[in-house]
Amino acid sequence: MDTIYALASARGKAGVSIVRISGVDAWSALEGFTPELPKPRVASLRNLTWQGEILDQALVLVFEKGASFTGETSVELHLHGSQATVKAVMTALGAKKGLRLAEAGEFTRRALENGCLDLAQVEGLADLIEAETESQRKQALRVLSGAIGRKADSWRLALIRASALLAATIDFVDEDVPVDVTPEVHGILNDLLVDLQAQVHGSQAAERIRDGFEVAIIGPPNVGKSTLLNVLAGREAAIISEIAGTTRDVIELRMDLDGLAVTFLDTAGLRETIDPIEKIGIGRAVERANSADLRLFLRSAGQEEASFVSAQLGDLVVWTKADLAGVEGFQISAKTGLGVAELVAQIVKILKERTADASQLIRERHRLAVE
Repeated sequence: MDTIYALASARGKAGVSIVRISGVDAWSALEGFTPELPKPRVASLRNLTWQGEILDQALVLVFEKGASFTGETSVELHLHGSQATVKAVMTALGAKKGLRLAEAGEFTRRALENGCLDLAQVEGLADLIEAETESQRKQALRVLSGAIGRKADSWRLALIRASALLAATIDFVDEDVPVDVTPEVHGILNDLLVDLQAQVHGSQAAERIRDGFEVAIIGPPNVGKSTLLNVLAGREAAIISEIAGTTRDVIELRMDLDGLAVTFLDTAGLRETIDPIEKIGIGRAVERANSADLRLFLRSAGQEEASFVSAQLGDLVVWTKADLAGVEGFQISAKTGLGVAELVAQIVKILKERTADASQLIRERHRLAVE
C-alpha cells in the first residue's frame, strides 16, 4: 500500500499545524529531514532540513505499526502553523519518491481497514469534528469511543447465550436434564427485545441532537416575528417594517441553546393574499412550520389567529408586544426584552425533555440495521 502524507490539522494560519505521514515508508521519509529518528511515541524537537536549508524547528513523533491512528507505521510533524511553513514542508515531501498526497479521508479509511476503528466510530469521528454544541460533542465522543459496538456485542452475547441454552436442551433431549431453560431463554429474549425497541425509539432524539432542532416562529403579519428573531440573534438578521408581507422567504438563525443546536425559522406572515410572490412565501412558511420540531404561535392583541398551521403537542402560544396594554398569558416584548429569556428557557426545557431518552443510534443507518 502506498505511503501517504497530508495536513492532518485544519487549513489556515494557526499556532501549530500537523502533517501526518502513514505507510511502510513513513520512517524512511524522514531521511534528509533529520539525521536521527526519534524513539517511538516520544515527542522530540528536531530541525527539519531539506537541500541544506532549515524548513522549521518542529516536534517529531513516530509510531510503530499497530500503534498509530491508521494502524500503520506513521510519522507526525508538529510544525509552526504558518501557511508558508506548511507549504515548504509539503513541497519537500512531495519531492520524495514513494510518497503521494493522501486523498480526502484516506487516513481514516486506513484506520477502518486496519481494524483501528469500526464504521460507527468513523461516523462518530466525523460528527465530533463537526460538533458545534456540547450535546453534539458528548454524543459524538460516546460513539467514537465504541459505544455502539459495545451495545451490539451485548446483543450478540445475549443471543449466543439463548441459542446455547436451546441447543443444549435439544442435544440432550434423551437425557434426564432437571433444569427447564425455557423461562431463562424467554427472559433473555424479552430483555433483548425491550432494549432493541428502546434504542430504536430513542434514535430520533439522537438524530435531532446530531442534526439540530428547528423552531418555527409563525403568526400573522406584523406580529413581531422578525423582531423576535433579531433579539435572539443580537443583530439585524431580518428586515423589520410596518408594511405587511415584508418577510417573503424563510430566514434561518442557528443558535446554541444550553448545549443544543437550534435553528429558529422566521417565516412569512400568514394571511390570505392575492400577491403571487407572497403566496409562495406563505406556502414555504407553512411547509417549514409543519416539519419543524417546535412551533411558536405569535399573537398580538387585536390580530386574528393564523389558522394555516395546526398546533402539535408541546407547541407554544406567545403574546407579543407585552409593553402594550391588554394582553394576558405567556407574554414577551421584543422591544423591551420582557419575557424573552423566559421564552428561551421554556424552549430549552421542552427540547431537553425530548432528548432525555436519546439512544446510541445516531444515524438512520443504525436504526434501520436494528429494525
